[in-house]
Amino acid sequence: MSEKVFSIESYSPLDFFGAGDRNLNAIREVNPKVKIIARGEYLKVIGEPAEISVFEELFRLILIHFERFGSITENDIRQLAGPGSQNGILKDSPPDVLVHGRNGTLIKARTANQMRIVQSIEANDMIFAIGPAGTGKTYTAVALAVRALKNHEVKRIILTRPAVEAGENLGFLPGDMKEKLDPYMQPLYDALRDMLPPQKLLTYIEDGTIEIAPLAFMRGRTLDNVFAILDEAQNATSAQLKMFLTRMGRSAKFFITGDVTQIDLPRNQKSGLIQATTILKDIKGIDIITLDETDVLRHKLVSKIIKAYDRENEQT
Repeated sequence: MSEKVFSIESYSPLDFFGAGDRNLNAIREVNPKVKIIARGEYLKVIGEPAEISVFEELFRLILIHFERFGSITENDIRQLAGPGSQNGILKDSPPDVLVHGRNGTLIKARTANQMRIVQSIEANDMIFAIGPAGTGKTYTAVALAVRALKNHEVKRIILTRPAVEAGENLGFLPGDMKEKLDPYMQPLYDALRDMLPPQKLLTYIEDGTIEIAPLAFMRGRTLDNVFAILDEAQNATSAQLKMFLTRMGRSAKFFITGDVTQIDLPRNQKSGLIQATTILKDIKGIDIITLDETDVLRHKLVSKIIKAYDRENEQT
């Protein structure tokens, strides 16, 4: 008899084993020739070497399924253990699904301009998505980045924003540099939490697969095999934006988002985003997509607020 230990530390045991250990019981049901002992984030499997190898292959397929679809059911496990399973893929995702989020949530483009972004990223390596709050710029960008990571199209995701204060002084916030900057990065964390299990996200951040850092930390680097997102780019100066864009290495995708109506730079500094969209618009491989109030997916009042401010700006 032999034994081997398998780890699920990148996933929640509750999600993986199922409520009342339903999934765990299904795993035991389809592997009757081995003894399976669950201890927290680990499985100990005891049996003959050949039977442990059979379990190991099933375990690999279960992890692939969980990684791709964000959830697993008893029925999925039974199908994965059957002869019809190939490479752990029981079904194809609908063509409009960008990524399967937590608990199997389907994350997809929901407006015409978001769909245009999804189509454009296939043909272009650099995308500018410009539009008002609530149009899904950041969310769509993060979904595309997670999809690229899951499909092994890139090795890392880099998420960055200019650390510009919006009416408050960063220096008066308590904590070290990371604690001071985390509130500015919160929209990026929020999107990632929707798309990745908590333990998996933590693992990715700890091992550097996902890096969330202020824009200044990009200086002097070459970003190869990454999906890099610069969020809130309207608050980057011309020099900062040029610095970021020229970090682009091989096999990289760059996604820049911004809202030119919410610039928080000092009055004597111009937004680099406005300049960039003018001087880069005719370069092949770069696409500039503008979203508007019709793409707003927040409360219906948000679209009306945006229109009201636009009218005020036109009058003044």
